[in-house]
This record gives sequence, C-alpha cells and structure tokens, in this order.
Amino acid sequence: CTNSTRMPSPRKGKRSTSKSSSRSRSRSRSRSRSRKVLKSPPTAERKTRSPARTKTASPARSKADTPTRGKPQSPARRGRSVERAVTPTRRSARLENKAKDPEFKEPLEALPSMDKSKRVPKTTHREFGGAIGSFFMLFVLPITVYGLNIMCDKKSCKPRKMKIPTDLKLFFDWEAAAIYLGWIAFQAFIYLLPIGRLVKGQPLRSGERLVYRCNGFYAMLISLAAFGGAVYLGYPVKKVHEKFIALITTGTIFSFVMSVLLYIKARRGPNSKLAPGGNTGNVLYDFFIGHELNPRIGSFDLKFFCELRPGLIGWLMINLVFLTEAYQKTGTFPPALTMVVAFQALYVADALWFEDAILTTMDIITDGFGFMLVFGDLVWVPFLYCLQTRFLQEHGDSLPWYCLAGIAILNMVGYTIFRGSNSQKNEFRKNPYNPELAHLETIPTSTGKKLLVSGWWGMCRKPNYFGDILMALSWSLACGSSTPLPYFYPVYFTILLVHREMRDSEHCAKKYKASWDRYCERVKYRICPLVY
Repeated sequence: CTNSTRMPSPRKGKRSTSKSSSRSRSRSRSRSRSRKVLKSPPTAERKTRSPARTKTASPARSKADTPTRGKPQSPARRGRSVERAVTPTRRSARLENKAKDPEFKEPLEALPSMDKSKRVPKTTHREFGGAIGSFFMLFVLPITVYGLNIMCDKKSCKPRKMKIPTDLKLFFDWEAAAIYLGWIAFQAFIYLLPIGRLVKGQPLRSGERLVYRCNGFYAMLISLAAFGGAVYLGYPVKKVHEKFIALITTGTIFSFVMSVLLYIKARRGPNSKLAPGGNTGNVLYDFFIGHELNPRIGSFDLKFFCELRPGLIGWLMINLVFLTEAYQKTGTFPPALTMVVAFQALYVADALWFEDAILTTMDIITDGFGFMLVFGDLVWVPFLYCLQTRFLQEHGDSLPWYCLAGIAILNMVGYTIFRGSNSQKNEFRKNPYNPELAHLETIPTSTGKKLLVSGWWGMCRKPNYFGDILMALSWSLACGSSTPLPYFYPVYFTILLVHREMRDSEHCAKKYKASWDRYCERVKYRICPLVY
C-alpha cells in the first residue's frame, strides 16, 4: 500500500500570534487527518480485492493500479482503479447457455472433451456372417435383382435357367443413366425446398439432436404432378419399362460409388459420429453395414433422404408407368393391376405422411449408412417391389371379382392393423399420459419408459409387422397361382421382419432387463398371434 500511494503534505496555513499550545494542537489535528487519509485506501483495497480475482487480473489492467508519480490520487479514484483492475473477464451468459444446451449443435461439436467421453466403442457383435457374409452379400443382392427381372420378362415369368443376354445395350444405356440420375437430382431438389415440418431426431451419443425436414409427402405430390404432366404432353414414359435392366445397372453403379464415398467420409470424420454396429475395424464389414451413423453434407442428411424419397416414390412412379402402358394398350384399366397399384400407392403415401415416425426406427437410430441400406433404398426397393405390377402388366390377370374382393378385404385388414398399431405407439411415445390412452396397461422399466401390454401391442410384440406381412401377401395373391416368382416379395419381407424382430428383441433385453422378461411373459407371441 505504501508503494502505491504517496503521503500528502499538510496544508500550510497563515501565521497566528497564538501560543505554542495552540500550534501543537493544530499540528496534532493535521497529523490525525493525514493518518486517516493514509489508512482509508488500503482498507478499500482489501475489501475490493480477493485472492481469486487477483490471479485473473490481466497485466494490461494492472497498470491502472499505479498512479502517476508525484501526483497523489484521491481515495475515490484509487478505489475505482482497483475495482477496474481486478474485475475478471467472463463469457457471455448467452454463450454459456448455448454451450450447455444439448440442442445447440455447434458448441457441442466443438468440445473435444465431449468427443473423448462419448467415443463409439469397437463393435464386437457381427451380423450377416461377419466379413465373409458381407463380402458375398455384395454380389448376392445385385444378382438377385438382375435374376428375378430377367427371368420374369414378357415371354415367361417362371423359375428357369437364367440366360444372360449378350446385347450389352440391354445392361447399360446412357439415356437410362440420364433418367436415373435425373430422378435422384429431382428428388434432392424437392428435399431442399423450404416446405414441410422441421422435426428433431432422437438424442445422439453426444447429446445432440439433429433436425430433419419432413416434406416427403409434398415430394410425392410434386412427383405425381410431374408424371401427369409428362403423360399429358406425350412424353414416352414407357421408356422406363423398355430400359428397365439398364436402369438397374445405373442404380447399382451409383450405389457402389456412393457407398465408397460414404466409407471414406466416415474414416476421415470424428469417432463420435460412427455407427455403434459398424465400427469393427474390418473394411468389408463396415463398408457393407455402414460405418457412419448419420452422414450429412451441411444440413442434407443422406440416409434420411435415401430412406424414403428416391426408392419409395420411384417404386410408385414405376407402377404408374406399368398402369399407363396397360391403359394405352387396352383402353381400360385392368382390375387386378389397378387394385395392386392403388394398394401400393396407399402404402407409399402412408409412409410419407408419417415420415417423422422413421426417426425412431433402427434404420435411423442404430444402423449405419453403408452399402446394405444404400443399395436397398436405391435399387432393391424400386426395382423388386414392383414385381407384382410388372407381372400383371405383361401377363394380364384372370381372377374373378369375388377373389379380388377377398384380396381387397385382406389388404384393408392388414392396413388397419399396421396403421392402428403404429399410431398407438407413436401417440404413446409423444405423451404417455394422454387421457385417450389411459385405458392401456403398461409395464414400468428402470429407464423410466413404459412398455405397452394391451391394445394392439397386447396382441403380439410386433403387430405392425403382422399387418405389413398381410398387405404384402395380398399384393401377390392378386397375381394368381400360375408362377411363384411374384411371391418373392412376401417371402423375403417375412424373413426380413423376423430377423429385425430378433435384433430388436435382443436390444430390448439388454436395455430393459427384468422388465423385458415380464413383458415377454405377458405378450408371448412375437409377430403372428397364435402362430409365432
């Protein structure tokens, strides 16, 4: 304190003729005033300074503590200098709140400590036969698509020894490539339009919740309008049928190239963005199953885009091509073909209307985006799911009206179960305390969630799968019994859903433990009541 303040000299007054006693009293009063002035600044400094704040004071500000030499400072000014010198720098409260908010994406991604604590562990459990099975699946999937479409042609649609055509133009055509790539670009353009709802996905390992634009239903309507305009203007939409195999080739090449780029992107990205099931370290397995969970280019989510847009809407467009071609040939709409196209259009419209429901599925939450999903979304769905409508367009139908009526009833029963169970599940997830769901029985779990054991979900563990299988069966029944090839879809789809139910059951057993055992005792059947 003595180094920072100088002692002020006593003021000189006029000489007085008073006695020495009065002079001594005057000097003593002047000394006492000087002592008071000297003691006050240190006291103020002790009150304003604290050991913690002294450490944070910057060197630039500490210069203000030293007054100008030879010029004494007033106590008030010295107090202000000390306060300004020791005031610590701090972050804005707004930035602090954003850094703590899990919904604010940028700071969470920038925190290295979060990446270290939320690292994705190495995957130990492998599916589809591990690396060897994944290697064979890279060939089996494309061969299956080619084989079924080559065997089921205009001449015949029965299992037979497949003859590979020698005309290479059948397998690749630049016009077909332009049609396929133009379709992908068209759907990507619609996806980027600022229409539709913005929905937050499930929390990631980092605590972040990605935002998705759900405008798939608008994409379907715009695509239908574009198709209608093309037919009205006389564009030969039947080229899609003529160049069907070439379109499959373009889609297959596009899927392989996209999968390679996705794998390279995942290898260069942070560990926290990897998929829990695709981090084995084996190149073949991770490439097939998907290495990154949610690959994005800016706000463009590649997995969410491919899941429903190009493939599912493309499936509907191909069906309409077959229906239009049949009408142009006969002048009427064949009953069985029209019914199947209508049923599948309802199925596609339902998926796109409830597009946000896919954000809670295994495809988005658990599975990475690799060749399995890329090829499945962009090739398998549009070029295999239309096998029934292609058969009906090329070979006609001969079922009586009462058979078609029974098939229609079966489809609507399946759709009622499918939509009713999904809606009940979605409403319960949004608000478990909804008064409309108060009659449903539940089993509490250690995670705080509840498991439905009544309503649709008391009938079996996956009633939505059961409804899905009934619809798939009805589409194939419309093709009659002359050939088994149109029944590939319900057989494959049943195997797929059984496998998915087993994966989901294993995951729930680890997550809910004893509560899941109680649930399985209460709801014994997995997919089909009284059967499985």
